[in-house]
Amino acid sequence: MQSSAIYQHVKHALEHFFKQQQYNFTVALSGGVDSVVLLHVMHLLKQEMPKLKVSAIYVNHGLSEYANDWQAFCQNLCVELDIPFNTAQVTISPQTRTSLEAQAREARYKALDELSAPQSVILLGQHLNDQIETFLLRLKRGSGLKGLGAMQAMRELQSGRICYRPLLNIARSDIEHFATAFNITHITDDSNTDERFDRNFLRARVVPELAMRFKGFEQCAGRSIELLQQQQTLLDEYTQIDLSQSLNGQQALCISQIIHYSDVRITNVVRAWLSLFTQVMPSQKQLSQIINQAINAQADAKIQIDLVDGQVRRHQGYLYFVTQKNIVNDDELITHELTLNDGRVLTKQRGAGIRTPHANEQVSVRFNYNSARIKPLKKPGSNSVKHWFKDAKVAPWLRSQVPLIFYNDELVQVVGYFISEKHYDENGVYWECK
Repeated sequence: MQSSAIYQHVKHALEHFFKQQQYNFTVALSGGVDSVVLLHVMHLLKQEMPKLKVSAIYVNHGLSEYANDWQAFCQNLCVELDIPFNTAQVTISPQTRTSLEAQAREARYKALDELSAPQSVILLGQHLNDQIETFLLRLKRGSGLKGLGAMQAMRELQSGRICYRPLLNIARSDIEHFATAFNITHITDDSNTDERFDRNFLRARVVPELAMRFKGFEQCAGRSIELLQQQQTLLDEYTQIDLSQSLNGQQALCISQIIHYSDVRITNVVRAWLSLFTQVMPSQKQLSQIINQAINAQADAKIQIDLVDGQVRRHQGYLYFVTQKNIVNDDELITHELTLNDGRVLTKQRGAGIRTPHANEQVSVRFNYNSARIKPLKKPGSNSVKHWFKDAKVAPWLRSQVPLIFYNDELVQVVGYFISEKHYDENGVYWECK
């Protein structure tokens, strides 16, 4: 078994983890041939590399009447191989705009993440045929370059945990031959033959026909998908350059920076900018509306385009993504650091800023005091915070989130913008908010 092509392939695929001193792996075990073969390979690899830590998790969705039997099979297999085993019971509640498959997948990743050992890499059993099926499904939906790239070998969850697919370049037939050659038992899910489901139809009818008609189809399709992924990676690099050159400190998009780009390039940058704030991309119609109004509207025109997770607005030549903000509470500043109720941290630094408070002065942070007055350093005259915000071209929806530092009832600093000339001290203090 250790001399087999699949064993050597998995060993080679994991070498970049070994070089990083990463030896802790968790196999997502369903009982199907792909995950079972992967578990056997990892078991053998552990014998060769004793420092390896291998565990397995079965996620019970409860969607099949045989789910408990499959769980028992996976548990018995892990006992036989002396591999630590865990199981997660998840409940899938039908949702109108999300497929059952997508909900199950999300629940599965969440459970795997929660139950896997800290720093453990989750190994997934998807193979080349799964990759081709995903490509064809996305082709059917009219996906772009990123979608047609199908599954990446490596995926990072929101928690930062890494998921890896070491079998992604291995055909299903090779995995099945491996299982047969070494008498490896596994589960066959009858639902995988139900051709009412698009993936099963592709699996049973379309991909085998293509493979029979065109020699080496599976490998050639896999290579094409890898090329698409490489092109997307290159595009992402250039997109990040465009984006970094077009953002201000509030992550607003500078219209004058992108206006001379080609239409395709503008669309690409706007999509990338929106992805900073939302996972739900606007429709093509909404995207065109955003771009047309941003570029073609008069400079002082007010724009508000409502999306699922927020609004796109324009102010002083910039596009802002505006969401409902938490009301930030006023608070006393009795320490050098304060965590605000919206998650930001206010910290006191030493340097050119405001003088330290006198013993009889209470230091506090307040919000949304537009009528408070201050004479900023190197600014003419005293005026309201509202006036100085307008002068600094701060968007109206950002103003209520700006921390205002008071000594008693006297405004001494507008954090990130102004300090009081009256309270200026070269060797004083100042507040930052991040």
